[in-house]
Amino acid sequence: MAVENELEKLGHEPVHVQLGEVELREDLSGDQLSVFKNRLNELGFELIDDSKSKLIEKIKLIVIQLIHHGDGQMHQNYSEYLASKLNKEYNYLSHLFSEVEGTTIEKYIINQKIERVKELLVYNELTLSEIADSLGYSSVAHLSGQFRKVTGLTPSYFRQLKENKRKPLDEV
Repeated sequence: MAVENELEKLGHEPVHVQLGEVELREDLSGDQLSVFKNRLNELGFELIDDSKSKLIEKIKLIVIQLIHHGDGQMHQNYSEYLASKLNKEYNYLSHLFSEVEGTTIEKYIINQKIERVKELLVYNELTLSEIADSLGYSSVAHLSGQFRKVTGLTPSYFRQLKENKRKPLDEV
């Protein structure tokens, strides 16, 4: 809504707005773009305008969508899925992501999955087995091992803490 409001203040009605993307009927002028960029920065957002940064953001959005909003039933691995969705070779995507983000896509995926596990543990509605299954882990032991490696805690202990130990998605 914030992005949409700022565009409307500049006299532009967006065609489509979703997390990380805005589609406009017509381009912003140079002055409007500068004003829009400044207003977004004041709101804690950043305008991404180079193709490599856009591609990195698309990778992140796809991963977040799959892990946090998907049904958990992937019928192909993440590398194949990303490559097909973005029409790029996975090796290129992987190299670019590592170069820009300082971490691999695989580690990013693991961190997102662990944040989703934390969320589900805090809600306390699913068993560990159901959580493992919903996120595509081969077993509870695999999920527990990865959870402990990333957080230093077991999922059961984390659940007992009853504290919100989650990170905002943009800090993962």
